[in-house]
Amino acid sequence: MKLKAKFCLLAAVFAADSLQAQTQNLVKYVNTRQGTNTKYEFSYGNTYPATALPFGMNTWTPQTGKNGDGWKYQYFVHTIRGFQQSHQCSSWVNDYAVFSLMPESGTLNVDENARAASFKHENEIAQPSYYKVKFDNQITTEISPTERGAHLRFSFPKGKASYIVLDGYTKMSQVKIIPQERKITGYVNNARWVPAGFKNYFEIVFDKPFADYGTWE
Repeated sequence: MKLKAKFCLLAAVFAADSLQAQTQNLVKYVNTRQGTNTKYEFSYGNTYPATALPFGMNTWTPQTGKNGDGWKYQYFVHTIRGFQQSHQCSSWVNDYAVFSLMPESGTLNVDENARAASFKHENEIAQPSYYKVKFDNQITTEISPTERGAHLRFSFPKGKASYIVLDGYTKMSQVKIIPQERKITGYVNNARWVPAGFKNYFEIVFDKPFADYGTWE
């Protein structure tokens, strides 16, 4: 009976250890910037820091490259132009039906070069289920994915005007601004190899009222 009691106790310890291993969150150890220190001339992975759910409809990523560049995030570039909703599977295939959001403070710049904000990698967290960066201008962006989209939180420094720029890249896009609902809807159609008329529809809902709004070409 004494031996049996020890065996039962040992089995219980093993079961507890097994349960703890199953519930441990290993995703937090993943660095999605691995393989991003790459360029057209030589590949070290040709990846980008995708934040997404498994088999999600799209991914989200910071954008250091120019609009339409297959190398959308390169580790050695220290400015971000926007945060893309992406479908890219390869730098060589490039992206399709993509748009970006970019927070700004103080002066509004819609040009992708003018609005690029500098950052340091020590102020960046890049994981499959969470992305965060604090720019040198003190604006912070956080992204957490959903099955068909994402939650984005922009934190701005106090005392300055705050803006969010929606960039559809090409003239093959359309937006409808609905200020009374704090909402923007529309579609983008910007790809080289998808069927004619292919559109990616989106709906963006804000938690703050619009002080002002507009569009540009």
